[in-house]
Amino acid sequence: MLRSTQRRRHNEVVGGLNRQLAPPHRFVGLVRSGLLAPARNGTPAIGHLLSDAPNRVGSMADPVPARLLVVDLDDTLWYWFEPWYASFRALLGGLAGQSGLAEHELLPEIRQIHQKRGTSEYSWLVDELEVLRPAVPEGMTAREYFDPALHAQNSARLVHTGLREGVRESLESIRTAGTKIVAYTESLEFWTRWRILRTETDGLLDAYYSSPDHDAPLGLDPSALRRFSDDSYQLQVTEHRHVARGVLKPSSEVLSQIIADYGVSPEETVYVGDTLMKDIEMAQRVGVHDVWAKYGVNHADPRYGLLQSVSHWTDEMVRKEQDERPGVNPTATWVLERGFDELLGMFDFRPTRRSDASQG
Repeated sequence: MLRSTQRRRHNEVVGGLNRQLAPPHRFVGLVRSGLLAPARNGTPAIGHLLSDAPNRVGSMADPVPARLLVVDLDDTLWYWFEPWYASFRALLGGLAGQSGLAEHELLPEIRQIHQKRGTSEYSWLVDELEVLRPAVPEGMTAREYFDPALHAQNSARLVHTGLREGVRESLESIRTAGTKIVAYTESLEFWTRWRILRTETDGLLDAYYSSPDHDAPLGLDPSALRRFSDDSYQLQVTEHRHVARGVLKPSSEVLSQIIADYGVSPEETVYVGDTLMKDIEMAQRVGVHDVWAKYGVNHADPRYGLLQSVSHWTDEMVRKEQDERPGVNPTATWVLERGFDELLGMFDFRPTRRSDASQG
């Protein structure tokens, strides 16, 4: 027998579904989030309510209308930390092995360069590491000599980069509802574009907002990094819109601009991200529906220490991210515990009003 609280929630769900016929994507979200149990033939059917249903369960019976979805990318839509760790681990081991230096001797200068360049994915890292220069034979560049380490890094990145479970199906469902989907990331343009191509999400996202790429070191040609034609690195559908250098979350500037660009109100906008002190803080400043992708949090992973040791973030930001004391970081209004597809049970995604959307 259901407990009284569960019975009340169950009745809310049943009542909400009886009042109006829910669109197919809403049923999918309710099943995946645990509010509805699938029938044996795969058709969603009203079932028992699970006690670990997502945050804001009371609203599931009457999902909140939304006309614009804005998402973070790294560790929200696709895995970021896992491929970063695997690829950087391969690079670091290769550099240490070829140079004869211990790994810990490389880390301080790596962090200095990352902080100078504002990214932990700096493509020209090997070219700028002064500590490696004594190991490079005369007549060779650092990139040429350490090519085996760079190859190992690229191979690991390829193997580990992919979408999180349920993301593709959820994005397709939301697009079918006519809702525009826009990404806002602090990652720079090249690697963001590369991941969109790698995960085959070109076209699932209407646009992505990011900072332009960092400059290449003086005398080095960016095309040296490319193994294929320029066309192979270009998106066919998803539009890239630049963010001014130095504008970072939780500044409300970019998210406010996105809302204005698509002609919707904050109350009609959903923002999803995995970082409380950046994504959720920003969303709450703007007044949109803030959704924490808790499933994407990695800082409890013991491997996360390697990223912290070379991060472009300041020491204060690193400490704050892990500080779980009440009031240090904002409390999210909505929480995705297990996966991105829980979002479908929380919101009623509707067509973005094209007549109001900016064409600029």
